[in-house]
Amino acid sequence: MSRRALLSVYDKRGLEELSRGLVELGFELVASGGTAKAIADFGLAVTEVTDITQFPEMLGGRVKTLHPRIHAGILARVDREDDRASLAEHGIEPFELVVVNLYPFREVATRFGVKEEEAVEMIDIGGPSMLRAAAKNFAHVAPVVNPDLYPSVLAELREHGAVTLETRRRLATAAFAESALYEAAIASWFSDRESFPTSFIPGFGKVMDLTYGENPHQRAAFYAEQGARLHLLSFVEKLHGRDLSFNNLNDLDAARAIVQEFSVPACVIIKHANPCGVAAAGSIEEAYENALSSDPVSAYGAVIALNRPVSLELAMMLSGQFIEVLFAPGYDETGLEMLKQKPSVRILHDRERRRSAPGELDFKRVLGGILVQDRDDELQDRDEMHVICGKPDEKLWGDMLFAWRVCKHVTSNAIVLVKNLQTIGIGAGQMSRVDAVRIAVDKARELGHDPRGAVMASDAFFPFDDGPKIALEAGIGGIIQPGGSKRDDEVIATVRLHNAAMVFTHRRHFRH
Repeated sequence: MSRRALLSVYDKRGLEELSRGLVELGFELVASGGTAKAIADFGLAVTEVTDITQFPEMLGGRVKTLHPRIHAGILARVDREDDRASLAEHGIEPFELVVVNLYPFREVATRFGVKEEEAVEMIDIGGPSMLRAAAKNFAHVAPVVNPDLYPSVLAELREHGAVTLETRRRLATAAFAESALYEAAIASWFSDRESFPTSFIPGFGKVMDLTYGENPHQRAAFYAEQGARLHLLSFVEKLHGRDLSFNNLNDLDAARAIVQEFSVPACVIIKHANPCGVAAAGSIEEAYENALSSDPVSAYGAVIALNRPVSLELAMMLSGQFIEVLFAPGYDETGLEMLKQKPSVRILHDRERRRSAPGELDFKRVLGGILVQDRDDELQDRDEMHVICGKPDEKLWGDMLFAWRVCKHVTSNAIVLVKNLQTIGIGAGQMSRVDAVRIAVDKARELGHDPRGAVMASDAFFPFDDGPKIALEAGIGGIIQPGGSKRDDEVIATVRLHNAAMVFTHRRHFRH
């Protein structure tokens, strides 16, 4: 019985090396359409699938490998006499190796402006069928789904004369996982017209292993959603530093979400997924300086995100700070070399120009399931808000809108104090809103910031006037909040009593 390998690949990377290696090991190569042509172009002998099936490709190539002579050769249990007898009766030879990768549905379907018929043509039928058949029969067949696996498969064939059972089992796992991701991407694409379809089938592919999880005793990895147009590290190049950890990426996600709120030069400093300093200014250097001065103690060992390139001047300022991750859309070459003198800092170059993925959903893991919701990333226009009391001037309005954009990224209960487009006090994650106000005001004073003339943003309404009263007595000049409390009149009266302004947004931003 001859040794046969079946090859049908869209991605031709590594195909020549694999094909030559298999021929040297005595394999007959059987291939379909374009794969057979590529192997022939390498100067190697190849048997076309149509020679095996004695049936031509039809329907424009939609039908070529869906044939008993192919699938029987893949599914045959060669240790069983009845299977061997069936093969002999029909003159079919079994396959020892099945090398398949699939049409790039995800890549095509997520392209901007792609037509429906173009995406549908990228739904592979024969490929998944062969791959699943080979994976099911892993006891006798090695399914190979990824060109990155070719060298290790060849090495094992050369060393042992065959692919070991344990390796075949691992290859089957990879094949079924790829098939599942592929089908999930297709199902997601078809159900895209429904906000929350009856069946929700997200698929995720591993991007990288992480050094550890939230704590050192927890293992961790980063997976990106299949079919997503961008993800946390898409078009992000690490220029320097240690491997990224779970906490690094969690903080980076928070930093990116806030910094993309602003078109003017802005800096965001994150600790434990909450901002400890955010500022916007006329230059990126000033924005960093103001963000750092918001809370320099908390900024120690932080993740810093910038929406402008790092100049030499800014690099000199950053070099004096202990930073876990630095994220920016570019770096001055001399400044970059200066920053690289610090071995621990992870320096990331943001090459992604898309700022958001419209329609993206948020998941939260709960016992035995997930909670799914729309992502809270829509910017709110000023004309959707209402001035309830006072007459905020443009400067106060600017601070209130800035505070409101930052506030929705702070863990609830969330209070943010802002003055001159700079956070001066943040109360995050408190069970009591009045405690969050007290923390924000106390933090501002502790760090030498004068709350007089500042504004306060609250992610939800004030159930009583006790929280606003603390901030107003400290001298703040404006409050921005959703409104909607049964005691709004009480809160409004207190704000008026202190001659301050208040804006209702009519939108809540809880973040748990």
